[in-house]
Amino acid sequence: MRADGLAGGDGGADRLGELIPVALRGMAAGVAERGGPIPAGGPAAVAAALVAERGEPAQDIEPDTVPPEPTAAHAGPDHPEPAQTGSREPAAAGPGAGPSRTGALPRRGVGAEAALEQLSRLLAAGSADPADPACAAHLHCPPLAVSVAADVVAGALNPSMDSWDQAPVAGELEREFTTGIARLCYPEAAHPDAVVTTGGTESNLLGLLLARENGVVQPVCGANAHHSVARAAWLLGLPAPIVVPCEGDRLLPEALDRILTPGCVVVATAGTTNTGTLDPLPAIAEICRRHGARLHVDAAYGGPALCSDTLKPKLAGLDLADSVALDLHKFGWQPVAAGLFAAREAADLAALTVRAEYLNADDDTEAGLPDLLGRSIRTSRRPDAFRMAVTVHALGTDGLGALVERCCATATELARHVDAHPGLRLWGPPELSTVVLRPVAADETGGDELVARVRRALLEAGTAVIGRAALPTGPGGANQLWLKLTLLHPHTTAADYLPLLDRIVATAGAELVAVRESPVAS
Repeated sequence: MRADGLAGGDGGADRLGELIPVALRGMAAGVAERGGPIPAGGPAAVAAALVAERGEPAQDIEPDTVPPEPTAAHAGPDHPEPAQTGSREPAAAGPGAGPSRTGALPRRGVGAEAALEQLSRLLAAGSADPADPACAAHLHCPPLAVSVAADVVAGALNPSMDSWDQAPVAGELEREFTTGIARLCYPEAAHPDAVVTTGGTESNLLGLLLARENGVVQPVCGANAHHSVARAAWLLGLPAPIVVPCEGDRLLPEALDRILTPGCVVVATAGTTNTGTLDPLPAIAEICRRHGARLHVDAAYGGPALCSDTLKPKLAGLDLADSVALDLHKFGWQPVAAGLFAAREAADLAALTVRAEYLNADDDTEAGLPDLLGRSIRTSRRPDAFRMAVTVHALGTDGLGALVERCCATATELARHVDAHPGLRLWGPPELSTVVLRPVAADETGGDELVARVRRALLEAGTAVIGRAALPTGPGGANQLWLKLTLLHPHTTAADYLPLLDRIVATAGAELVAVRESPVAS
């Protein structure tokens, strides 16, 4: 079969039908080979396994030289005769064909089937698997199969979302979907709108960009804000954000009230990275209104809770914001990237308008061709809205909301188990699906160093992937290191995580013994 066959056009679907099972077979083999949430051994072991699989790189080979070719007299099973005397290339490509030096690309390919099966197996064997309950470190979700299948179609047809003539239906589907997202965030607004982004980082950048274009020059955020807020201010040439104190990982409204002035944009958070806590949005919105300040809400984590009638009250006040960031590659179960940015006033998005004669000429837009270029700060971009739209079409917002509810309910139940565990301390009840905990051994003798060692020991053993969070719970408000479990698997129960709690405690005990017995420690 030809390795250079196309995915689209006549016969494209048939060729994909041949190749996808090969890729999935390789993936299944890799998952079985890994046998856990992440490969064991840490970075060095993963790198060594890759070298062993691909072949040891040759040493001391100058860029313009190659090893001598075997002659006919030496040809044999281990030294095949070259196809052409003096050729610099091997006679045939096979599973072992490839670069002889680290970083070199293969001159000859191994074929589509071999490449897919081999590298899909390698990727699966060496990946962290968010579908494993013990992989709960980050806001990294296991994607829904329906979304991944939709992504295959989008990848095959490859609409480029920078002009209508490259993406006729994809552009219309995106418009329809983003209109629905805007209405979800702003049910009572007269003219809301939304655009697709790569995630919370880009969405927060847009929130500050639109504020700047409206004459706002000073960002303000809580100490709990995502790091992308400060980065966005730097990229846009704005002053560094004024940081407002927090309590319980929530921005303090009274502290905000004391420092806020007109010309500020406040970035509030609905679902912090460390604990999943939500800022008091109604109080913050009222303070912003009183001071003539703009409000952007980073709801990348918590925003999709809008799909749940049960959880929606947690997001009261979100519709008072000028703009909102939310991600469907967190709650939403989409492959990365699936970010969205909503604005209460569609007119604000005019700040993204840019003209390029070959993409959105004035006469074309006047003739009725939609302007897709002005829907993003990017030019070429994938049709990410397609798989999001397929998912919502399949489940409905009620179905998505039910999945969010399951994760949050599991976190609440698991937190009760943590609180009751003699070897663990609970930071506080989860507001969304993040459970923050600390081994009791760390408080007794081990300190933060023990907490860090526990996380790395579980990671290097390939046993679990858990997160870390520095929170001001120490003496005098000093930061202490905590562990966190971010539960984004919608089909697990608290019982699936109980062995992990015991493993954390056992690992803390083992690490404490190791430290005490270490010659360095003594």
